[in-house]
Amino acid sequence: MELMQVENVSKLYQEGRGPGVLKDVSFDVHEEDFLGIVGPSGCGKSTLLRIIAGLDRPSSGHVLLHGREVSGPEARISMVFQSWALFPWRTVIQNIEYGLELRRVPKAERRTVAKALVKLVGLAGFEDVYPKRLSGGMKQRVGIARALAVDPEIVLMDEAFSSIDEYTAEVLRSEVADIWKETGKTFILVTHSLAEAIQLAERVLVLSSRPARVKSLLEIDLPRPRDPESPEFVKIHKELFTLLKEELETSLVRHRLRGVKELQELSDLERP
Repeated sequence: MELMQVENVSKLYQEGRGPGVLKDVSFDVHEEDFLGIVGPSGCGKSTLLRIIAGLDRPSSGHVLLHGREVSGPEARISMVFQSWALFPWRTVIQNIEYGLELRRVPKAERRTVAKALVKLVGLAGFEDVYPKRLSGGMKQRVGIARALAVDPEIVLMDEAFSSIDEYTAEVLRSEVADIWKETGKTFILVTHSLAEAIQLAERVLVLSSRPARVKSLLEIDLPRPRDPESPEFVKIHKELFTLLKEELETSLVRHRLRGVKELQELSDLERP
């Protein structure tokens, strides 16, 4: 069943300068989906995620949740940030409770929810620890638990594993896959790692170079847990890599053509 529709979303620079960030981006998100979003560096992946979250407004187009437009921060959508964004003066359990406090959930109820999530993300025993004493992976676990605490329908993850070491990231990816399966939530993950997208996602949306358009949408029909060395995994990785390589080459050609145009304009100016 369809949960969200992204319809012809475009995002321009302020005052309409430049080619813009996103151009007529459209796709659907299913209930209990795990959608990965990849694309060339700087193509607008994070901007698209912020628009989906209601933290930014598109220049045109719409994001619909259950058929109603997302026009601002939405209670049914939560986000896990790359930089963790934890409050340093709050303990682990207090950080997890924050969204529930904003919704005026009674203290006893939010503490019950937070304690259950502490166990879910593997932080039992660290409830009263402050962020400065946590590793990067533990901080991200807190971020995931905080996102889940408000019982969202959609969890957005923006490069959520890029600020931690690869070993910890690999463990967290496995845990996120388990959490996705256990909770039945819909996850949308923006990542620069093709292997990460294939490992976690049911579908991978490929964006073009800026202004980003939808280039392809691949179904990842592989059994879990997924083996990055399996022939099927490698085949999908090569397919995604080829799609992104095409975009990189196209972007380079555009850059060179702009350079030729600029040189021609300079030459014209120099003519008497």
